[in-house]
Amino acid sequence: CEEKSNEITSEPKLLDKVDVSGCIVTADAMSFQKAIIDKIREKGGDFLIELKANQRTLRYGVEDNVKLAEPVDVYSEGPFLEHGRIETRVCRIFRGNDLITDRKKWNGNLTVVEIRTATERKSDGQKSSERRFYVSSFHGSARRLSTIARMHWAIESMHWDLDRNLRQDFIRRNSARSARNLDTIQRIVLAILSIWKGKRKKLSDKAKGTAELIRELSLDFTAMIHMLDQK
Repeated sequence: CEEKSNEITSEPKLLDKVDVSGCIVTADAMSFQKAIIDKIREKGGDFLIELKANQRTLRYGVEDNVKLAEPVDVYSEGPFLEHGRIETRVCRIFRGNDLITDRKKWNGNLTVVEIRTATERKSDGQKSSERRFYVSSFHGSARRLSTIARMHWAIESMHWDLDRNLRQDFIRRNSARSARNLDTIQRIVLAILSIWKGKRKKLSDKAKGTAELIRELSLDFTAMIHMLDQK
């Protein structure tokens, strides 16, 4: 909790140091804080941030109000096969004024984005569904906002791999140069794994855990080169 609190207080300070004018800043739900979104707007940027229970009143208010609201735009994509799953996504865009009751607090006309994902595992047919809400100051099309949200989660997924499997957050670096070098090597490892898995035909290879492969390759540079040389 202390770590998250430090991130929340440090984000406005970080935004003071970077130019986000004309950019769309994406972040996870922890960053949906008034000080952060006000700072993004002050710096001339827009934002797209997921809405979760850390903003309980706003989240549950949106869930209730969306039942009676009419979307201003809808975009559907799929079905398509991705990571062994058949997925269909539907993105709906709503006027924030129709869903957000405390508009004064959140400072202006916003867009609410709802993304529903239906998934079926190809291996056993198991089905699941998920619904996410986002709030954005950017008034784009459903297709555009769906793409931005997907790009954000691609980055989140990469960082999850770096943190969970390569223990990036637990490794001490002695200098900025060593930090950059290690970060580059770790990203290369992830890219190699992705290429290698794409070439494999055996299900046992494709199902092999990412963590297991990463630990083997990150400790054995020769094995990494050999993997790249495989047909």
